[in-house]
Amino acid sequence: MTRLHLVRHGPTHAKAMVGWSDIPADLSDLVAIDRLHSHLPSDAVVISSDLSRAADTASAIQGQRFRLPHNRDLREINFGAWEMRSFAEIEADDPELALAYWDAPGDVRPPHGESWNEVCTRVDAVIDNLIDQHVGRDLIVVAHFGVILTQVQRALNVNAKEAFSHRIDNLSVTEITRSTNSWTVGRINHCP
Repeated sequence: MTRLHLVRHGPTHAKAMVGWSDIPADLSDLVAIDRLHSHLPSDAVVISSDLSRAADTASAIQGQRFRLPHNRDLREINFGAWEMRSFAEIEADDPELALAYWDAPGDVRPPHGESWNEVCTRVDAVIDNLIDQHVGRDLIVVAHFGVILTQVQRALNVNAKEAFSHRIDNLSVTEITRSTNSWTVGRINHCP
């Protein structure tokens, strides 16, 4: 049995689609950081996306925990041409594609970006590898909204639209356990 503690990075305060852009997190809420650090298992292994908002959040909560190198494949969704644009701008340019992307997530992709199914494939491979390498351990994975939802979808065995109905706040923890042949979801979007 391996427990995943999926932590969303600190807030960026961006008012646009932030995927692969390397925007720093606001980690000034030291009380929230300390609560998160204290909530997580002290003997867990920590890994994060290579984007600074996740990597810096992981550093802020790491303490004495063992840290693995950042992993590029734990990045947020690649929004391609939609990157750093507001929802209103994207919808104004191509309302049909914007609606299809959010209303029926799957194979639809933003121009020069990746589809939901491609994100799931990328993240599932990393998580599977981590579980195989750290059987029976607690893993703290500091990543992004989309990354966390891929694992919620997988563990709950729901469709993408149902997964997207879950809220994932900054500095929240989503707990998922992987046993030999099953997934169990604990708390989703827990803010300690």
